[in-house]
Amino acid sequence: KTKKISQWITLVERPVELEDNTAYQLVTVRRGFAGVESRGIFKGKEIKVKNYFVVQAGDFLISKRQIAHGACGIVPKSLDGAVVSNEYNVFVPQKETNIEFFFLIMQLPYYKRLFYLMSDGVHIEKLLFKTNDWMKRSLSLPLLPEQQKIVAILSTQDKVIELKEKLLVQKQQQKKYLMQQLLTGKKRLPGFNGEWQFAKLENVSKYSASAASFKTYESHLGCGPYPVYDATGCFGNIDFYENEQPYISIVKDGAGAGRVALCKAKSSTIGTLGCIFANDIDLLYLFYWMSAVDFQIYSNGSTIPHVYYKDYKNVQVHLPCRLEQEAIVEILSTADHEIDLLQKSIEAEKQKKKALMQLLLTGKVRVKDE
Repeated sequence: KTKKISQWITLVERPVELEDNTAYQLVTVRRGFAGVESRGIFKGKEIKVKNYFVVQAGDFLISKRQIAHGACGIVPKSLDGAVVSNEYNVFVPQKETNIEFFFLIMQLPYYKRLFYLMSDGVHIEKLLFKTNDWMKRSLSLPLLPEQQKIVAILSTQDKVIELKEKLLVQKQQQKKYLMQQLLTGKKRLPGFNGEWQFAKLENVSKYSASAASFKTYESHLGCGPYPVYDATGCFGNIDFYENEQPYISIVKDGAGAGRVALCKAKSSTIGTLGCIFANDIDLLYLFYWMSAVDFQIYSNGSTIPHVYYKDYKNVQVHLPCRLEQEAIVEILSTADHEIDLLQKSIEAEKQKKKALMQLLLTGKVRVKDE
């Protein structure tokens, strides 16, 4: 059916008079259709603006000043009875509307753009939503039973993504534990029992200030068998090509100061300290060790964090024999490979959900009656 948005959902107001000594749960809506969350609990006397409204579980909220950025969502059961200011629109579904389906429809490109077009203002952060104009726009929805089936299909896909994301967190925590245990000698691998040694970084590596690093802080560094972290801490992989000596690069300033990346030679240099090449140490072992250690960041009076090679060169590296280094690297590289595969799988599931939304929410593919 095609009807005006005002015939699918209803704008409601449940005004509340805030009392000074009563505690109230405040909520906010995250951008990017990321849902409704708590802003905290405050007493009435701590809330400056007194024009507030009660929300209930299942309400659809729109942040009037942030909707151009996708700030809308459904109130969860945990926030039933919370309050919002008059900066929000509160809607309830009409009898032919599944509110979860409505929320999914709003995430389609056309309706995302409509939120922007229905917002007035000069500055992108100070737009104000024209609620009444938006509610006059037409919206086509299937009958309620089909809405409910589509919601069930997409909810199942969400659960698949959620489970894999939880597994990813577990894998990352396991790797962190392995690094803490294996790179300190707290846990020894079978067949190794020799004493570990300490050596200065400058004695087990070669430093070059002129060598290069990754092109940008944000981009991944390619694909291959070895783990790489760029300046933002994103995970990627890179190959070491024949006749090119790999090295470790350190970000010298800014928010990413002190982060290390594993790189191949002849890349472009931006914002890096230089390159550390392996000498009498397994490079990958050194990379993992440097990734796990929190180096002190020196600002030298600047408001921007800086690090210098002189801050690193005298750091004591904890070293087992070369064979044990290689064995530790094999374990950590395997963990990185598993994490990488899982991240790719999660991205594939997200793309699958996106494709399902485009097909099911537009009517290109219809669900069958049971």
